[in-house]
Amino acid sequence: MIIRQLGLRQGRNVSLIRQGLVRFSSTETTTTTTTITAEQTLPLSGNGESSSTIVQSVQASRTSTSVSPALKSRKAFLQAARQRQKLKSIGTTISQTYDPNTLLKNPPKPAEVTLELLLASQSHLGHTTSRWNPQNSRYIFGIREGVHIISLDVTAAYLRRAAKVVEEVARRGGLILFAGTRPGQKECVVRAAEMARGYHVFERWIPGSLTNGQQILGNCEIKVVNALDEELPDYKQYLTERPVLKPDLVICLNPIENEVLLHECGLNNIPTIGIIDTDADPTRVTYPIPANDDSLRCVQLIAGALGRAGEEGQRLRLLEAQQGRFTYTPVGERDVKRSSEGQE
Repeated sequence: MIIRQLGLRQGRNVSLIRQGLVRFSSTETTTTTTTITAEQTLPLSGNGESSSTIVQSVQASRTSTSVSPALKSRKAFLQAARQRQKLKSIGTTISQTYDPNTLLKNPPKPAEVTLELLLASQSHLGHTTSRWNPQNSRYIFGIREGVHIISLDVTAAYLRRAAKVVEEVARRGGLILFAGTRPGQKECVVRAAEMARGYHVFERWIPGSLTNGQQILGNCEIKVVNALDEELPDYKQYLTERPVLKPDLVICLNPIENEVLLHECGLNNIPTIGIIDTDADPTRVTYPIPANDDSLRCVQLIAGALGRAGEEGQRLRLLEAQQGRFTYTPVGERDVKRSSEGQE
């Protein structure tokens, strides 16, 4: 309707629309501009037929000379790349971002565990006051909205003490067992055991594995290694009558569900380390670590720190073994010492 009204007037409006169409189509292609210029020589009649002819020619030229989608995408990509390059120096750079798997991929060392990190891992949150164990009163900082708050100063001190125990056991060639049977603890248990070169249990503790280990674990293979952890296959024939190996240290991440494990460790005089919440019994373990055992981030932090301690102990043991010093009594010398003591 607007084009017809402009076509009826043979004055200034017709020249303006011609100039507008020429300017609009000049950005597309050269073919469009040439077509419109040829149509400008046609006279405009009163019924607006020449104006409609110009519009149709513009549409036809656009259709015939349209750019392919691949070319458009490439031009848009190059334009966006140039824009990013220009704006690269503008704004701020985010250096610290939260990664849920940071505590698994790169767990901190015991000396790097700070109160801020424990607070961010929700280590201070206990249970409601109605579920508390009175023996945990020395670990509790206060009460907040009916929930006990664990003192993080005590948590950090007890964690460093337990890490020293793990490091010394690993340095002396002891066997370390990591146990965590709650859902979601499998990855951190396996990761900590790999760093400390120990063993792990993440599904279920079989009752009697320590007290009746010869019947339950008697068929398990035993590997003999030297001071440099190199396997000695020639000694397998002498291992048929040897008793089942028992761990020298057990780290339990959920002591409430593994009371049978802790009881068997007590019967066999095996020291234990456990995460003790406000509803747990701290006398069940030898080295308690007061913290929130329901928080997966807290469990990953503590397990990773203990795994790092075991890794450091193994490194020190291998370093001294390369220099020809033993940090433990070899099996042969131990048997000779026992036989000599029996004869006396």
